[in-house]
Amino acid sequence: MAKPTQPPHFKREIPPGDNMERSVCATCGFVDYENPKIVVGSVATWEGKILLCKRAIEPRLGFWTLPAGFLEQHESAEDGAAREAYEEATASIEIERLLAVYSILRISQVQLMFRARLLSPEIAAGPESEAVGLYDWDEIPWADLAFPSVNWALRHYSETKDRSDFPPFSNPVEGL
Repeated sequence: MAKPTQPPHFKREIPPGDNMERSVCATCGFVDYENPKIVVGSVATWEGKILLCKRAIEPRLGFWTLPAGFLEQHESAEDGAAREAYEEATASIEIERLLAVYSILRISQVQLMFRARLLSPEIAAGPESEAVGLYDWDEIPWADLAFPSVNWALRHYSETKDRSDFPPFSNPVEGL
């Protein structure tokens, strides 16, 4: 993995009391910690049908995904997932519970996926979606899903759709 670019007065070193190389200001010693991005999303349903969004942006333009995106500053994970559903599909949802926490190491992401219920079947494509739809399980375009974590979340949802007493899932063994 390429090292991130840094201002010229920063250098890569292990700060005192640390054990990892970091970007450190040569002038004042400030340590610029680089942390994973947090993604929030949901498996939202209406009468057994699952909300999917066809991506209108890269990465994976034209592929299907769950409504999800980056958590904003000063926003709860649940509020972020609801905001993403509205931005991508004009969907109003009610979060039921945490479905899964996925660690996507190659891109330094932590994904929090919730199980949710649509408050109405009224949906429409937002600016980041080419199309949106409500799909029965056997209608899901499995070959055209955008990311492995979409597949994982859908399968984890299927395992628990009739339950409320499960711990959150994590990456499947093959997804590590």
